[in-house]
Amino acid sequence: MSKRRALVAEDSLLILVALEMLFEQHGVSIVGQASTVADALVLAEKGGFDIAILDINLHGEMVFPAADLLHQRGVPIVFTTGYAPNEMVPPRFVGTPIIQKPYDSDALMDLVEQAFAQAKVQ
Repeated sequence: MSKRRALVAEDSLLILVALEMLFEQHGVSIVGQASTVADALVLAEKGGFDIAILDINLHGEMVFPAADLLHQRGVPIVFTTGYAPNEMVPPRFVGTPIIQKPYDSDALMDLVEQAFAQAKVQ
């Protein structure tokens, strides 16, 4: 299996560490980590990953500017949030996979696998 690469925008270090361990078990490498929207924009511009896992609220800022850039580049996105998801997602992202924290690892990996399938990365 080739190494699958993900960008992760997450402002909780504990969640990031847990994601690293979970992804490692599933052959996914986190090649970009962002804890702010500014960092996520820089990484989105740089590229080098197949999918993006984006926490909607990064230190009080909405991640949607980075999501817009990723969407324009055809990168599949999975949103995560600790809030009521439907209240925060702009209409342009309706239909984008979203999972509410705390999430079940299997449920998250189902969405991640769907994103990789959309990106056509095996």
